[in-house]
Formats: sequence, C-alpha cells, structure tokens
Amino acid sequence: MKRARHLVAYDVRDPKRLRAVHRLMKGHGMPMQYSVFVCDLTAVERFRLMHELAEVVDTRVDCVAFVALGEADLSRFDFLGPKPAFPVGGATIV
Repeated sequence: MKRARHLVAYDVRDPKRLRAVHRLMKGHGMPMQYSVFVCDLTAVERFRLMHELAEVVDTRVDCVAFVALGEADLSRFDFLGPKPAFPVGGATIV
C-alpha cells in the first residue's frame, strides 16, 4: 500500500494526556517539534493512528490536526537551521 506523508500537530491540555499522546506519536513518526510530527502512513495506518489518538485525547478540549502532504518525500520542506533526518521508505512504527 502506498504511503503518504502527514504533518500531525496536537494541542493537549492535560499533562498526563499530553505525555500519552507524545508516546503514541513517537511510535508512528518523527518529531519535528514537541507537538509536531512527520508520519509516513498508509491509509490503514492513518486510520489506526486516528483511532488510537481518539482513545487518549479529550475531544472537548484537545485538538489533533492531520495535514496530508502527499507522497512521502522531502520536496515539501524548506528549513532554516538544522534539517531533520526524515525516515526513508517505510514506517517508523515501534
């Protein structure tokens, strides 16, 4: 199945839920900032990740944004400062 690159950013109000979301996200992508991850996901992996996140966050006050960036490549990023080493060709699921 084809992978697409997603930018996932979250704003979680409770410190306990915030830590749980961060741990979950580390298993699915690479952190760019504390609450911003780059994830190369198939449609099934994206659905599963959204389901897992829905079990952790409180959707009344927390927000998780998925931004589809297209095919899993680096062409959509420009950097000022150190460029992170994005994953190449595959999932980073732990």
